[in-house]
Amino acid sequence: MNNPLAILRALDGHLDHPVELTLYGRAALALGFATHERRHETTQDVDAIIPMAQLDQLRADEQFWDARDVTNAELAEHGLYMTHLFTEMDVFLPPDWLERRVAIPCPFTHLKLYRPATLDLILTKMMRGADPDDLSDIEFLLRNEPVTETELRAAFERVRMPDIQELHDAFRSAKPRVLALLPPAGPAQSGS
Repeated sequence: MNNPLAILRALDGHLDHPVELTLYGRAALALGFATHERRHETTQDVDAIIPMAQLDQLRADEQFWDARDVTNAELAEHGLYMTHLFTEMDVFLPPDWLERRVAIPCPFTHLKLYRPATLDLILTKMMRGADPDDLSDIEFLLRNEPVTETELRAAFERVRMPDIQELHDAFRSAKPRVLALLPPAGPAQSGS
């Protein structure tokens, strides 16, 4: 069973109007890539990023929050839920991430789904530092949509992070581990 799909299908069924969500975490991997790994489907939650431009509208959308609460109550016995809805300022992302979002084709009536571009999704996966599960997900992303060392280092320089020292430390500890996941540079790929 694809848990993110089941969660979002339930949410969509409780909505009465269009809602746009940008997924990240394993839900973005399970739904945002034509080929993904089975473990991505077993995540028990769906996380989303709220662009600052949509924050006030979503905060005021009582029907969305009611639909989320009903969905969580309905799926609680299965251990599934929609949980983390963070603003873009609370997630590791570059300032222009919204321009590169990727639409996720979905069979829903009300939900319109997106995910961050692959390079931006890698940055979000660095929030817990060198977490083995997140590093494994980053390796999956690099296999599916390779990036160069130059592109990755440029993303490291442009990332916007919350002003929390532990998160900055986590990012610093993850950088060498993420760089080590890159395939060896060939003649067309420069690492400087």
